[in-house]
Amino acid sequence: MGVPYARRKTTPLGVAESIISTPGFQKAPAADSAAPVDPAAPADPAVSTDPADPAAGTPVRRRRRIGVLLSVALLAYLLDLGSKLLVVARLEYHEPIRIAGDWVMLQAIRNPGAAFGMGAAMTIVFTVIATTVVVVICRLARKLYSLPWAIALGLLLGGAFGNLTDRIFRSPSTFRGAVVDFISVKHFAVFNLADSAIVCGGVLVVLLSFLGTNPDGTTMREHGGGDGTADGTTDSGNADRTVEQQPAEDGTGKA
Repeated sequence: MGVPYARRKTTPLGVAESIISTPGFQKAPAADSAAPVDPAAPADPAVSTDPADPAAGTPVRRRRRIGVLLSVALLAYLLDLGSKLLVVARLEYHEPIRIAGDWVMLQAIRNPGAAFGMGAAMTIVFTVIATTVVVVICRLARKLYSLPWAIALGLLLGGAFGNLTDRIFRSPSTFRGAVVDFISVKHFAVFNLADSAIVCGGVLVVLLSFLGTNPDGTTMREHGGGDGTADGTTDSGNADRTVEQQPAEDGTGKA
């Protein structure tokens, strides 16, 4: 038995049906289910949104620089290894070769210490340090997107491997081997190409850190600071302007 039309309109279901059927009635738009984007959240180091990019504002996937790191390290290592083999074969136990009189000479010297002849009694310690440097650089390579950082770390890696090879395989014993040095500068020290690569890489690392460039390709400006905006400034000025724009209220609480 059906419900009379007049009685059906007074029921909750009837009221709802009448409202929906009213001309001009529109459903409220569904709330956006997408999560809001936090502008202060750190950017993905693998994605670049550099305004100088041809497609400004369009995220561009960054490339890892592991290939550059390994290429620079391999080049530094092979140059150091080849020069040492040549020096041992042609220059050891012979008169030094003068390049610029007594100021710069080539002479073969076995150095049990660190770079530039320091710490001769701590050979095993320097072996451990060189091994640690190699491991740390290999771990950093997973997040390496900066070309200058890849070159710097490549120089450090190649130089560390060069001297570590001498520590492991040269006399007097394993992990206590003496490093072959052959570049002698008057009033300075005797060193090799691996030492030069380590020093150049270290100077470049210090310079990049001073400039605020990170190994992942980002800069300190992109990271921002604290509760500030992306460029490192705070929002205090914006907050002050917001307060000033609020209408003054009278005694009745009306603007």
